[in-house]
This record gives sequence, structure tokens and C-alpha cells, in this order.
Amino acid sequence: MAIQIGDKLPSFKATKQDGTAFESDFVHEKPVVIYFYPKDFTPGCTTQACSFRDAYQDFQDLGAEVIGVSGDSASSHLNFQQKYKLPFVLLSDADRKLRRLFGVPTTLFGLLPGRVTYVFDAKGYCIYIFDSISAKNHISKALEAIQKSK
Repeated sequence: MAIQIGDKLPSFKATKQDGTAFESDFVHEKPVVIYFYPKDFTPGCTTQACSFRDAYQDFQDLGAEVIGVSGDSASSHLNFQQKYKLPFVLLSDADRKLRRLFGVPTTLFGLLPGRVTYVFDAKGYCIYIFDSISAKNHISKALEAIQKSK
């Protein structure tokens, strides 16, 4: 069952890039952007992550948090985060439980994990979903959705 506009952010647990546990409950006090991407260190995903990095202060100024999710291991995420100085959490979804929980589709005939950005307001409700395999526009669309919700 895919998350839709108006749905509550589901409770979930995952592993962060540093190997520690992450629980979604903390994000209910602030807007949060959760973006799913195919793979660390690929050109489009690197561009997207660096664009979120470059706009991170804009998200912070709005009181929002950014979280990236892919099927890569925590250690791959840690290397990716360190190499590109990413200031936000990256969650490992090696078993694809989060993709299934959110209903993130696959692309290219099911061969490539999808690229979807979800924006939740401070009360934990989904206010925007952007589904595009192109890494462009995810950041500006997410910022715009948070600004409109203020």
C-alpha cells in the first residue's frame, strides 16, 4: 500500500550510516523530507545528494530534516556521506522493507529502484510526493512544499 497525500508517516526502524539505530518517531515534531534513491556513488544519485546538501541550510531554516534512503549498506552510506560531506541521515534499506512500506515503485521494467521524495509536515502527515527518476527538481519541489505548509 503506497503512501498517499494525507497519510501519516508510518513508524519504522532502520540503520543509519554510522551503524546506529534510527526510529521514525523523532520526526513527528518537525517537517521531514524522506527521499528514496537508487544507489550511492552513481551520477544521478550523487548529484541529488549534493543538491540536498547544498540546500540543507534552507531546509533547516524551515525547521525541516532531510533523510536519504537506498538499498546500500550502512558502510557504503558512511563512505558516501563522508566523501560528499552530506549533513543529513542516510538510512540503509538493504531488505527493501522501507521501499515496500512507502510503496516506492521500481523503474526500467523493475530493474532499478525508484527515486521518490516524500514531504511530511510537522504533524507527520504527507503533504507532497514527487516521483521522478530524474534527480532534478526533487530539492526545489520539497522546499516549495514545506514553504507552502508554513
